[in-house]
Amino acid sequence: MTRLLLGQLAPVPGAPRENVARIGRVVRATPSDLAVFPELFLSGYRVGDRFHHLALRPGDALWSELSEVARGSSTTIVVGSPMVSAERKGELQNVALAFSPGGAVGVQVKRYLPTFGPFEEGVPFTPTDQSRPVPFGTHQLGLSICYDTFFPEVARSLALAGADLLVVVSASPVTSGSLFDKLLPARAVENGLPVVYVNRVGVEDGVVFGGGSGAWDPRGEPVAAQTVADRSLAPEERLLRMEVDLEEPARWRPFRPVLRDVASRPGEPLRT
Repeated sequence: MTRLLLGQLAPVPGAPRENVARIGRVVRATPSDLAVFPELFLSGYRVGDRFHHLALRPGDALWSELSEVARGSSTTIVVGSPMVSAERKGELQNVALAFSPGGAVGVQVKRYLPTFGPFEEGVPFTPTDQSRPVPFGTHQLGLSICYDTFFPEVARSLALAGADLLVVVSASPVTSGSLFDKLLPARAVENGLPVVYVNRVGVEDGVVFGGGSGAWDPRGEPVAAQTVADRSLAPEERLLRMEVDLEEPARWRPFRPVLRDVASRPGEPLRT
């Protein structure tokens, strides 16, 4: 069984050093195999032009600090951050990062950027059109970011590429909560793999973020969670501890062979 720690927390906007330090305290205090924190947790979500100043760069001090926390705690840490694009000079990307205890860092760029309502992600960020799993011990993680959940091909491409667990980091408002409640177990069922979702809480610039973090097994059933006691948490914040079985997809998929059947269909292949 894989031990999970879900950090349903509110970042300090514009203070990545404080947010990285908080990750370190949380991870060291609660042993786990995989600790997950929300979308854009390092920077905050509604920080406007400051994204360029706050964007993470591979090998910088905060990158190294997160790598050291992962190594020292033997925990893979997944967290959202703005990041300087490796391919397009001067551009930024909204990414999910997976810092492994061995030193490797997996990067997944957000594929679909919302540009409606209070969301303006198309202004600071450049999307990608590819998803690839990242190593997690002998298994693989599929990383996905918030609005990507509404596009089933994202999770499907990760599952077909070998992901054993889908991890979704999010900064979704409370008004979208009922939609994610429906979509997340559907992503689990249609791909026959467990799904983990960590959404932030708190308020930034009038946007109320909705929480609702949790996990679902390959059948779409909720995974039981325990709340970690921590007096430093704000009332809406939660630290959730649970376990998922990453061997279960191999046992379950013969009974619902969706991936086998979709892979055998002729037609245009999904981009991975």
